Amino acid sequence: MAFTRKRQREQQLQLYSKERFSLLMLNLEEYYFEQHAAFHVQHQGSREERKIRGSLKICSKSVIFEPDAISQPIIKIPLRDCLKIGKHGENGANRHFAKSKSTGISLSFRQVYFIKEHNIVAPYKIERGQMEYVFDLEVSGKVEDVVETLLQLHRASCLDKLGDQTAMITAILQSRLARTSFDKNRFQNVSEKLHMECKAEMVTPLVTNPGHVCITDTNLYFQPLNGHPKPVVQITLQDVRRIYKRRHGLMPLGLEVFCTEDDLCSDIYLKFYEPQDRDDLYFYIATYLENHIAEHTAESYVLQWQRGHLSNYQYLLHLNNLADRSCNDLSQYPVFPWIINDYSSTELDLSNPETFRDLSKPVGALNQERLERLLIRYQEMPEPKFMYGSHYSSPGYVLFYLVRIAPEYMLCLQNGRFDNADRMFNSVAETWKNCLDGATDFKELIPEFYDEDVSFLVNSLKLDLGKRQGGQMVDDVELPAWASSPQDFLQKNKEALESSYVSEHLHEWIDLIFGYKQKGSDAVGAHNVFHPLTYEGGVDLSSIEDPDEKVAMLTQILEFGQTPKQLFVTPHPRRITPKFKTVSQASSYNASMMDSPVSPGEESFEDLTEESRSLAWNNITKLQLHEQYKIHKEAVTGIAVSCNGSSVFTTSQDSTLKMFSKESKMLQRSISFSNMALSSCLLLPGDTTVISSSWDNNVYFYSIAFGRRQDTLMGHDDAVSKICWHNDRLYSASWDSTVKVWSGVPAEMPGTKRHQFDLLAELEHDVSVNTINLNAVSTLLVSGTKEGMVNIWDLTTATLLHQISCHSGTVCEAAFSPDSRHVLSTGVDGSLNVIDVQTGMLISSMTSEEPQRCFVWDGNSVLSGSRSGELFVWDLLGAKISERIQGHTGAVTCIWMNEQCSSIITGGEDKQIMFWKLQY
Repeated sequence: MAFTRKRQREQQLQLYSKERFSLLMLNLEEYYFEQHAAFHVQHQGSREERKIRGSLKICSKSVIFEPDAISQPIIKIPLRDCLKIGKHGENGANRHFAKSKSTGISLSFRQVYFIKEHNIVAPYKIERGQMEYVFDLEVSGKVEDVVETLLQLHRASCLDKLGDQTAMITAILQSRLARTSFDKNRFQNVSEKLHMECKAEMVTPLVTNPGHVCITDTNLYFQPLNGHPKPVVQITLQDVRRIYKRRHGLMPLGLEVFCTEDDLCSDIYLKFYEPQDRDDLYFYIATYLENHIAEHTAESYVLQWQRGHLSNYQYLLHLNNLADRSCNDLSQYPVFPWIINDYSSTELDLSNPETFRDLSKPVGALNQERLERLLIRYQEMPEPKFMYGSHYSSPGYVLFYLVRIAPEYMLCLQNGRFDNADRMFNSVAETWKNCLDGATDFKELIPEFYDEDVSFLVNSLKLDLGKRQGGQMVDDVELPAWASSPQDFLQKNKEALESSYVSEHLHEWIDLIFGYKQKGSDAVGAHNVFHPLTYEGGVDLSSIEDPDEKVAMLTQILEFGQTPKQLFVTPHPRRITPKFKTVSQASSYNASMMDSPVSPGEESFEDLTEESRSLAWNNITKLQLHEQYKIHKEAVTGIAVSCNGSSVFTTSQDSTLKMFSKESKMLQRSISFSNMALSSCLLLPGDTTVISSSWDNNVYFYSIAFGRRQDTLMGHDDAVSKICWHNDRLYSASWDSTVKVWSGVPAEMPGTKRHQFDLLAELEHDVSVNTINLNAVSTLLVSGTKEGMVNIWDLTTATLLHQISCHSGTVCEAAFSPDSRHVLSTGVDGSLNVIDVQTGMLISSMTSEEPQRCFVWDGNSVLSGSRSGELFVWDLLGAKISERIQGHTGAVTCIWMNEQCSSIITGGEDKQIMFWKLQY
């Protein structure tokens, strides 16, 4: 659980410093400057006089005294409430500069807070009335400096305008930072080389701590100006796995560093004063890290999630991370959806759709009656309009859920008080009901509801959280009847999140929170419109000149909550749910994908074939060259193999079709149809006819049995680049910018002249078509053009579904995954791109240093042939190259794989065909 881990780290630092004091005792946007060993002098001059030893802490808006004895409360005196500050024993505020032996500082004030008496976390006790406290410093020479600092900060806190207060305190802070620098004695090694140093603040929930950032050739350091909670935070660069640029307070000033692969809790979050400092530090770390890959995009995780390699929980964590959500920033804390709709039954039925919340609607639109009232108000509202007066995620809502493990945060946010007992997180069912019915409650959940740590549900700290109207004390959270324990509650929540229903509908919620329904007309149509200040770009703080207005605006933004950074601008793809064993997709818009009916015998064979494929792809990196033959005079362009695997047919730029016997290892036939290059070939069912496409604009049919040309289709006005065949239909792509679909009923007698071909459809393109491919059931066709465009066509209606510009040059190859859910394309630009068929979204992209001319793939892994002649094995889900296998001496131009994926043949510019075997 993110927040628990964050608290554990902070508590470890507290143990390091042995302090009860915490930055959470400061006001929001307050800084802690310095501390001094001191004594709180009580009943001075009387027989009862005593001195309490402790630490006097000077902060930008208060003075805090932390006694060494934990039985004594921590004292906090707001500077704004001070009436007089000076050296003890002197009269007149202007005499504090006079030389004196006094070691005391006198504070007269009208209000004081007492915190953590007996080290118990509880609401602050407040004492009002005019009082005077005296603090003796151990080092008497510091008195004048401390008094001068206090008077300066007192003047700032007493300014009428909040903007003026902020400006003066900021000036004091910057002056202190400018007078200090990083202590190089803190380097881990004397041989470290300094790369850069700058001012920054370390960000933790609700507080920021100013200091100096320093980066060397081996370490990243942060040294707090106040030395709290430890003198230096150090991170070894070799340990860093991920870094992210962040917006903090809507400004591009944040940088978050992770030394873990998947943990949501970072190792340090820094906020810089200048964007350039942030960018320079980011660049240095990114270029240094051996393990650092370019920042993942949201799309790069879609493929992993769709194919089940990321759980719904993991995927939502990644999206939150990429959308600037951080457990260090409560105004941008990770947001998770309410999933379950049933909190009253004794048993939770995850097979019943009624158990689940409608994920296509925001929380505010789940109750139709409430929504109608909100829409009436929305229609009557002047611009800018918004439907909901509160957000679904804010610091207050996060701490509403986490108060039992983070009470000090709630006290910080609410000026030393807990919320009213009846408004606290008392019951899951009550909270859900209020989110459905409440006039101003539209909150979603946090990741803790789908994790394993139950501490946020249990009052293990025995906090006094107040008494409800019915007389009962606020204690543990009341759970639904279907949960036997907090552990059982979280386990059932996790099961619900990973259920089939949620997997099928989670993309709808993602569209609302991170996607295209977040803004604009789609948001209006989805009843998903929040206050303009909550959106990125909703206000330009740099354009606001009035300091008061700017501070008020920033405070409102931070406290009200912020909408995540928009990650998707088109509909999010669906998840591929496990229940679909085989896919039959009539159209890319057909949402229901049903299992194909098969007989028991066919199912058994299918299972064996699938097992063979899976085994082969799991061992694809163990591919070894078995045989190779040079049978052409120019580059090989196409490969087709007979069903029994004995005969291999190849085409070439040398204009010949050749038949090679794998058994005798001899060339058996060589056929020439014209003097122009042949571009591809395929075998018709029955292995009686070979079809070849040519640069002379024709398609040739060759009868194997009769050893002669059987027919010629003169179908295009330019070179035919690729052909496909399925169910007596021929699909031909051409440089004349068309793909044509022909009926091709076989002749009654093999070897006889074919009937005239009928043109069934013509798929028009703007430029030359370089490659085409069909999906498994030939309802969809993908085409790739010479200008980098990938097109997905619905063959049942001959309509263009998606047109995606994803390469900066010719598309070399494009093919559907076996389940028809994705298209992979390669281009001369060296990139491999995965496209979601349903939405047309580019969901993954990888780049190599050279073009991959051809490939085969199973949806997860790719075997490609490169321009250098090597075979590359790609792990698409891990976004890496798994293996490089030396092959041809020129570019690999074509590749063939049998149905069981156990036999592979490649052709190349070196005029050779190579036979490969898998070594299990």
